Amino acid sequence: MEEKDEKPLEKMPEEERVKEVDLNTLFPGKGYDLNRLFPDEGTRKLLYQLKRNKRDIERFIKSLHVEEE
Repeated sequence: MEEKDEKPLEKMPEEERVKEVDLNTLFPGKGYDLNRLFPDEGTRKLLYQLKRNKRDIERFIKSLHVEEE
């Protein structure tokens, strides 16, 4: 029972960081205010995770190309 109580506390700093993400910084070059377009913190969290996943996938693919050479 105590373990369940500890796990949410471990995740809280990451969730706080995601809430403060600036979408305009995360996706530069847009002609409109993304923070205003996506005010919901759940949507911001999703977009942040998508950006991280895309970066991780690109790194993985790049590592595959290096091994082929």
